[in-house]
Amino acid sequence: MKMRREHRTDRILKLLLRKGSITVEELVQALESSAPSIRRDLTYLESRGLIRRNHGGAALVEELLYEPFRFDTAFQTREQRFVREKRHIGIAAAELIQENETVGFTAGTTTTWVARSLRHRSNISIVTNAVNIGMELCNMPGLKVYLTGGHVRWPWSFSMIGPGAMQSLGDLFMDRLFLSVSGIDAQRGATTNEADEALTFRTMVRQAKQVVIVADSSKLGVVTASLICPIESVHVLVTDSNAPNEAVAPFEDRGIKVIQV
Repeated sequence: MKMRREHRTDRILKLLLRKGSITVEELVQALESSAPSIRRDLTYLESRGLIRRNHGGAALVEELLYEPFRFDTAFQTREQRFVREKRHIGIAAAELIQENETVGFTAGTTTTWVARSLRHRSNISIVTNAVNIGMELCNMPGLKVYLTGGHVRWPWSFSMIGPGAMQSLGDLFMDRLFLSVSGIDAQRGATTNEADEALTFRTMVRQAKQVVIVADSSKLGVVTASLICPIESVHVLVTDSNAPNEAVAPFEDRGIKVIQV
């Protein structure tokens, strides 16, 4: 009984991650279960802080977590850019994570979607320099969350940077690091726009056994101002299915595993 419920709730969360909101009727059809069972599942997920119920269905809770930015149009534009692709990338990337791993997340909108896909998981330790990721995951009983030190320099970046961040990472080692970038190029490597942030991200790369870049297809072949790491440091690239073969092939030629979703 418990295993059946866990299987259903896992599927409900994955559907919500893809769509953002869903109705009871849609869940009944997708899961081939009864409406009363689905409603009980939604009540259980809401009690864990994973969703919020609404009339006729449910939605993820991330919209409520950014209430201070509700009327900030620049923030909203950034959050909604390629949001469908980032949702799918997040779900696929999270499937790489195993129990009992220590996993790192750099700040970024795409890494945030990977982190959201772990809310229902257990026995995973999280290391992040992202204030928002720490906030979203800190009340999940199956996860241990470690925030770096440092200071937040840019509006709504949520990225903790500087000597404090880098020093706090010195004694932490990660099985996998999920890295958000402004651009990734098969020759120039992974880049971001800000030099200070690149230094913090670079420290996280050095502390990880495996580096997974999560980037929508608009960032492939792009080079921005500050180097995070050379392409030789990257093991996996998770991107969306809109990336053409000619954009993906250079990374595969460099020995990088490319996952398209």
